[in-house]
Amino acid sequence: MHKSLALAAACAATAALAACSSEPETVTINRYDAQAEALANAAPVELPPSIVAGRTYRCRDNSLVYIDFYNNNTATIRNQRGGDIAATVTSPDGAAPYAADGYSVSGNTANITYAAPGRGSQTCRS
Repeated sequence: MHKSLALAAACAATAALAACSSEPETVTINRYDAQAEALANAAPVELPPSIVAGRTYRCRDNSLVYIDFYNNNTATIRNQRGGDIAATVTSPDGAAPYAADGYSVSGNTANITYAAPGRGSQTCRS
């Protein structure tokens, strides 16, 4: 009973597929692109800088500083985790010190010397 039922189902499927056309389907595509000229004349896109290292530092006065170092010789300083950026500091040649607007960061990624407006310079460890 099971074999004849399976055989009947296979024959029905074959008959259903045999009714399909064997010729390939032709699809017509609209080749006009309204933005083709604008895209061809557009300036190349530059990716945003990527984070090279993101560290949390404990400073000598027991405060925390969050610094993200980027691959374009900049670093961002935050005073709270996930908080607003307090300063973006830059280094002209990619080596320390990074400095801007009274902020300064120098050293390697494990130990830094950090200075902020009104706080003076102090050592911080990651």
